[in-house]
Amino acid sequence: MPVSEAMIAGLIELKWADGEGLATQLTGQLRSLIASGRLGKGRALPSSRRLASDLGVSRNTVTYAFEQLAAEGYLAASPGRRPVVAIDGGERIEGARAVGSSPGSARPRLSPWASKLQQTDWPMSYQAPLKPLRPGHGDAREFPNEIWGRCLRRSAVGAARRELGQVSRPRLREALAHYLAASRGVRASAEQIMILPSAQAALTLIAAAVITPGDDVWVEDPGYPGAAAAFRASGARVIGVGLDEQGMQRMPDLATPKLLFMTPSHQHPTGRLMSLARRTEFLSLSRPGKTWIVEDDYDGEFHYDSRPVPALQGLDAHGRVFYVGTFSKAMTSDIRLGYLVAPQVLVRTLEIAQRHIGLIASSHIQEALAEFIADGHFLAHLRRVRRLYHARRDHLVAGLERHLGEVLSAEVPSGGIQLVARLKRGRADQAAVKRLVEAGVVTRAISGLALGKPRDHGLLLGFAAWRESEISAAVRTMASCF
Repeated sequence: MPVSEAMIAGLIELKWADGEGLATQLTGQLRSLIASGRLGKGRALPSSRRLASDLGVSRNTVTYAFEQLAAEGYLAASPGRRPVVAIDGGERIEGARAVGSSPGSARPRLSPWASKLQQTDWPMSYQAPLKPLRPGHGDAREFPNEIWGRCLRRSAVGAARRELGQVSRPRLREALAHYLAASRGVRASAEQIMILPSAQAALTLIAAAVITPGDDVWVEDPGYPGAAAAFRASGARVIGVGLDEQGMQRMPDLATPKLLFMTPSHQHPTGRLMSLARRTEFLSLSRPGKTWIVEDDYDGEFHYDSRPVPALQGLDAHGRVFYVGTFSKAMTSDIRLGYLVAPQVLVRTLEIAQRHIGLIASSHIQEALAEFIADGHFLAHLRRVRRLYHARRDHLVAGLERHLGEVLSAEVPSGGIQLVARLKRGRADQAAVKRLVEAGVVTRAISGLALGKPRDHGLLLGFAAWRESEISAAVRTMASCF
């Protein structure tokens, strides 16, 4: 039923606390009123001054909405005149809906991969704010932002002198090659190192280059869900392999896969360390050009109780291992840079694939990071936060034992930025997470990281990003919930 001018403001409901701006809300609601036929063709709308007064918003908000709808063809506007509805409800643009109307039954046709995205808990189904004890983060407050800012400014000044067209900056690759050789035992030339927007981008690039639809890929179960997501997107048949005290187990009863994904230096999420014997066993299983291994060293910078175990890639003499790393854990999550050390035989193919897929990292950030590493700031930062994170790990473990010893059993990792706490009574880790998130403590259920039926249950608790006082408060909150 068409409405009068006086009723228009009454049909509009603006939410001041909504994340969507008032102008955007007003535009959308007026568009829907026109498309539904409730504001018929030829109907003059109130002046911007009057509608602004009726709605209690600024005149600029109403003017923006009128101008946007005129540009879209919904309104006809001329100087000094009120806008007039330019289309009839029967001429509505496909997809425009009346205010409050429900979506139709038609669903978009998705790929098999996209249709299953809702079945995974990656990224987290609840995108809670960054609160204690959310796992997967370092403490951005401890990062030397002033020094980093100077590196960024110098990189910006030098942008005009840089050679165009280089996806990965040579200076950063050289710095990384030296750092990885010294700290992780990685054996690679600078030419084998590719700089990408994230470690997840590296997994996407690997999958695109070596996976044929139907190939078998083994991943840890429970493990990092982003790996399974990347390999499924390329059509792989992803098979979850269970864990023992050394991490991923050997599965002799399964056919040799096309690719194995593992986190041998600090298994995600349990923190278990793969022994040298197990690493050698997996290397012997792989065949150059037929079976590849992807080693994700997502937080390899952090070891507390002993010297770090060299990377699996450093043991590989035949070019079978992809080594993946990220700067988001050691620095801050805002620095969107990861890297891939590729087998020499695949470097050229991956460089071309990187451009085709568009996984290009900012050259500006790359140059700044190269300077940050070369001038010693990266290692200085790591030395300082290692001490902090070590103390925070011990503080969390002590707090859990003191306040929740009858409920939880913490597994103390030798490194990393998070730990697993097992529930002693039952396996309701999903319910426990829900209670804790509602109380303000953000954690993650281990069972949510399983590929199929969960083999493991417990809570994944981050400690690196939180000061000891914050950890103590979170543990007390947890105790009250349990």
